[in-house]
Amino acid sequence: MSGRTTRPLERFWPYVEKPEEPTAEELAALDPDLYAALFGPRDLPFSITIVFGSFDGPDYPRAVAMAKASAEYREVGSGQDLRHRARFFPGDALRLRDLYEVVGGQPTSDVLIDDRPLPYARNLWLPLVWCLLLP
Repeated sequence: MSGRTTRPLERFWPYVEKPEEPTAEELAALDPDLYAALFGPRDLPFSITIVFGSFDGPDYPRAVAMAKASAEYREVGSGQDLRHRARFFPGDALRLRDLYEVVGGQPTSDVLIDDRPLPYARNLWLPLVWCLLLP
């Protein structure tokens, strides 16, 4: 025998223990179709999400502040890949328009309808929402 004086640990996996249930942040980051397949459809009203990356200019801090004032705000990524996601519900049409006027011309901006990129989201959906919901 090797003359061992200690007994090996029964724990063989040196990995971090992960919780069995996903966190709220992990659930929020799921693709909407995957979330619907796993947990059923969400009970959220119609929403429009504006997604934009960082850009140079004096309007960037104002755009981030406006995005943080939305119904749901999330930052995804870091550094050059940082994306700001601001979700607006129908009652927030004015704040949606104000943020879009600031970031809509940026090449990194995108408009999502119910968390999905739809055709004509910028040219059809946004003007339609503004015509129907703004006083």
